Amino acid sequence: MAKMTMVQSINLALKQEMEGDDRVIVLGEDVGKDGGVFRLTEGLFDLFGGERVVDTPLAESGIVGMSIGMALYGLRPICEIQFSGFTYQAFHQLESHAARLRRRSRGRFSVPMVMRAPYGAGVRALEHHSESREAYWAHTPGLKMVIPSGPRIARALLVSAIRDPDPVVFYEPKALYRAFREEVPEEEEMFPLGKSRMVREGADLTMISFGAMLPPTLEAAEQLKTQDGVNAEVIDLLSISPLDDALFTESVRKTGRAVIVHEAPRSFGAGAEILSRILEKSFFYLEAPVARVTGFDVVVPLFAREKAYLPDVPRILRAARGILKT
Repeated sequence: MAKMTMVQSINLALKQEMEGDDRVIVLGEDVGKDGGVFRLTEGLFDLFGGERVVDTPLAESGIVGMSIGMALYGLRPICEIQFSGFTYQAFHQLESHAARLRRRSRGRFSVPMVMRAPYGAGVRALEHHSESREAYWAHTPGLKMVIPSGPRIARALLVSAIRDPDPVVFYEPKALYRAFREEVPEEEEMFPLGKSRMVREGADLTMISFGAMLPPTLEAAEQLKTQDGVNAEVIDLLSISPLDDALFTESVRKTGRAVIVHEAPRSFGAGAEILSRILEKSFFYLEAPVARVTGFDVVVPLFAREKAYLPDVPRILRAARGILKT
């Protein structure tokens, strides 16, 4: 199998889905001749032409609104918003229309579209280019909210998202776009939406994360093993909505302790919902309070303070060791 970055694996998913289904269309700002701001759509314009790889005006509401219309008329559009911080201009299209049309039409219509957007900090970007606002979309009934954590799983999740009959918001951790390579098979591979995965087994502590925070969480788990003799179990959520709580609540029943890691602000973030499900389903198995390691309740700082905002291995280790002593 070829080793690919996340950029390459997502490009492979788009290419193969467009080859296999002529209803699949890519649209967005600079996705055609320029290949996208991060070059994720590079080469697609040459292969499929301007009718299936559509360069749009700088108008996020129009991009998403057009995608909704395409989906209602039988196409499977994949729209790219250059940065997740620009998706708010299309919020009403997603919340008021894409998420509601199945219910509004009593099941007569569905909206099989994907909105892709790079999210998160760690690349020294400007304001509106670094936030992690997955909670907006996860809180919206009718939308699915998906965040991959590596090249192979990104390809498998994107294929599933493209084929899903309902709208999917697909956040891509841009800090991981070219951070590492994984083997990605040429043949078709899918991973079901709404399912999480265990990426490291252990019996002493449950660590729950997703997206760009998975690598530091795994590194912290490894250091706990080598320095403290602690075997941590690490779970990658993948889908924020629907949220697969069965895997992590069962894990907590085994370990009795949990640390949740995400880069979004702490208040009302995904970690709060995860914590609530642990308390609802595994409370009597807990041996210590559940710890959260998150971003702070501020706008993501610019260059000089960006690293101080993001959860890192030392912060994760402090939280884990704190509850292990309890």
